[in-house]
Amino acid sequence: MPAEKHTYIQIHPADNVLVALTNLAAGTTVTFKGQSFTLLTPVEIKHKFTLTALQPGSPIHMYGVLVGKADEYIAQGTALTVDNIKHASDDFKLGNRKTEWTVPAAAENYRDKTFMGFHRADGSVGTANYWLVIPLVFCENRNINVLKEALSAKLGFAKPRGYESEVDSLVEMYQSGKSAAEILNADLQLSPEGQSSKKLFEHIDGIKFLNHDMGCGGTRTDSDALCGLLAGYITHPNVAGATVLSLGCQHAQAGILQAEIQKRDPNFSKPLVMLEQQKIGTESKLLHEALKQTFAGLMEANKQQRQPAPISKLCIGLECGGSDGFSGISANPTLGYLSDILVGLGGSVVLAEFPELCGVEQELSDRCIDETEAMKFMDLMRTYNARAEADGSGFYANPSPGNIRDGLITDAIKSAGAAKKGGTSPVTDVLDYPEKVTKPGLNLLCTPGSDVESTTAEVASGANVVLFTTGLGTPTGNPITPVIKVATNTAVFNRMPDIMDINCGTIIEGEETIEQSATRMLDYVIEVASGRKQPKAVILGQDDFIPWKRGVSL
Repeated sequence: MPAEKHTYIQIHPADNVLVALTNLAAGTTVTFKGQSFTLLTPVEIKHKFTLTALQPGSPIHMYGVLVGKADEYIAQGTALTVDNIKHASDDFKLGNRKTEWTVPAAAENYRDKTFMGFHRADGSVGTANYWLVIPLVFCENRNINVLKEALSAKLGFAKPRGYESEVDSLVEMYQSGKSAAEILNADLQLSPEGQSSKKLFEHIDGIKFLNHDMGCGGTRTDSDALCGLLAGYITHPNVAGATVLSLGCQHAQAGILQAEIQKRDPNFSKPLVMLEQQKIGTESKLLHEALKQTFAGLMEANKQQRQPAPISKLCIGLECGGSDGFSGISANPTLGYLSDILVGLGGSVVLAEFPELCGVEQELSDRCIDETEAMKFMDLMRTYNARAEADGSGFYANPSPGNIRDGLITDAIKSAGAAKKGGTSPVTDVLDYPEKVTKPGLNLLCTPGSDVESTTAEVASGANVVLFTTGLGTPTGNPITPVIKVATNTAVFNRMPDIMDINCGTIIEGEETIEQSATRMLDYVIEVASGRKQPKAVILGQDDFIPWKRGVSL
């Protein structure tokens, strides 16, 4: 049955605040669990207000955990703001294992379902079939771009261009003597998208050309991590083969990359082109060789075709960006329920963004399957936060201005809601960046909270689909893995239909339960994984790729 429509909600029975599900005016009477009181201040949608009066230093609980403390006296029925509360979270320590959980009943409905994927020699299954062209060092970025210009359109992989006709209109107005004011007031008509030329290689989804600003000049730790990240992309189930350009003298040596590839796939057998400019000589010789060998690799990769695969071959990255006060109530719990279904079917999920797990460390460490994984998680959290604080910006500084504006006014409030993406299953593995997922179940991956860096890392670890929740709207995508954008509220879903795929605002409006939303989402994931539907980020060619420099990034 659909959920009941409310105007405010208590998320957890232990919480001493309520969340406004709509704008509430000052003077509104609030009736909750037998008590009634009047709002002393207006409370904007997604924001919180007090159930009882709070003295200075009084704890504030949401999602059943400590998320802040009163910075001053706060009367009952007062909105919480950055001016009257401050971030606070409980300490954590090694506790008892709490790994009991119940597989959702809905999992049985998917037990025999399959998706159509690309089966790789290492046993993994891709949801897409891409060829990669990547630099080992930023010095090769220009050559990567030259290859992109040469190959994409001719092979039918270029995205349809837009806005050229709009520029033509501006040029015509300028040449006809129109003023700047007239041009600014002109109504530019959106031109229809042109048609892509027919793909030469039917079974290849595209060639992806990655650029980055790393590989030399930084720390050896960063260049080694870059090689691990790139190896994660090359060995990824969504990748059929790759062309790698190296200058030759940089820190990120080809031998380091090859060792990282072997670490992830000891029997690696995909087509791999490795070219070093300083050995080959002229640019033209390098690019001619790259073109020929890449074309030959594409011919081999095109032999791959989609075949049925069990749902257990899905590895889903769980991500959020542009979060709001509804993220932890609608979209993130939906991802959590879907995660539990997938884990119950033998699949894998990846929960990352460690700065956004601040305040829920105890729960997650207790859910680790053994003390070794629990200790690894706690050590990574403490080390990361200490590095951030040494640079004058601990986890408490994670919420962005947009987060704060829409109700996430402390890091612990943001974190408690973000952690809901991980569901309730045990933590089977804890991974440090850029390690690979090797175990089914819930995996914790150390990454920044920055959505592009985190999504980039989740894919390198093996995510072949990413579910990305947003309440404010963000266009983040990935070059090789489909990123499905999930709106936390109907307003942003309707306002930004060009980047949104799924609406979880139905939960806030009482039209759908979390369970119903999760199964609707999983059905869509299967369609995307099978290549029958394309998320908006894929349609737009939103190929965001930012490696993490292990210095502080929240």
